[in-house]
Amino acid sequence: MISHSLITDAMKDQFIAEGYMIFEGVIPEDTMHMLREECAYFIGYKDAQLDSSGETTEGITHRGSRYFISHYYRLSNRLWQFVFSPLMAEIAQATLGPDVYLINEQWVVKGAESGMPFAWHQDSGYVKFRDPATRHRVYLTCWCTLDDVNEENGTVYLLPHSRGGTSHTVFDHVQEGDTNDLVGYTGDDPGIPITVSAGSIVAFSSYNFHRSSRNTTDRMRRVYLTQYSAEPLMSVSGERSCLAVPFVKNGEISYDHENDTAAQYGGVDAPA
Repeated sequence: MISHSLITDAMKDQFIAEGYMIFEGVIPEDTMHMLREECAYFIGYKDAQLDSSGETTEGITHRGSRYFISHYYRLSNRLWQFVFSPLMAEIAQATLGPDVYLINEQWVVKGAESGMPFAWHQDSGYVKFRDPATRHRVYLTCWCTLDDVNEENGTVYLLPHSRGGTSHTVFDHVQEGDTNDLVGYTGDDPGIPITVSAGSIVAFSSYNFHRSSRNTTDRMRRVYLTQYSAEPLMSVSGERSCLAVPFVKNGEISYDHENDTAAQYGGVDAPA
């Protein structure tokens, strides 16, 4: 059952006007404990992969400094309970409508003292960059904090629609050679730094420009990020561009854990 008590009309109005809304401390403590355990496991999993390949960088992941670990929820027997929870269904449905698909999930972690910043971009810019023929409706990013976040430990900075002109446009992005980041904004606006407690969710449009600062503290900054869309993201050629796992149908949770496989919806299979 999807509750409709979390999101106020004022929040919906802000999301429409500026592209984001913030939910302070909404993730239950037992779920936070699970997410932190899973985060530690997947950082170790990624480090082992990098060690095996002899590389320290994979895409925008830089070992020990900055991690983007995607599409592994099926390797966990617990993560799906959060990704497809009533909490996430309420947030996603309020912004996307009666039908919702999971299109991406990933750990976004900055290492202690050496956590790299992340350049100005739109999440939709990464989809467009990967496949220039891709056309898609705006989708939703849920930035779920496992630690208190602030300007010192690498929080996200948002550029509201009214300050970035991004409510209906996916801008061209240019890849940085040293970081592999995509850069879509080079203006002077520093954005709004988000300071929230652990267990909060920052929900923003895939058209919102955002960046994150360097982690200068002696602890990691951990975030679990889920992204949802009102429809599968497809290229002009008809190929699926991301995950496309059915989550909500006609306003009710329809996710079928028993039959969720990579063959159907994309991503990786759990090990046998």
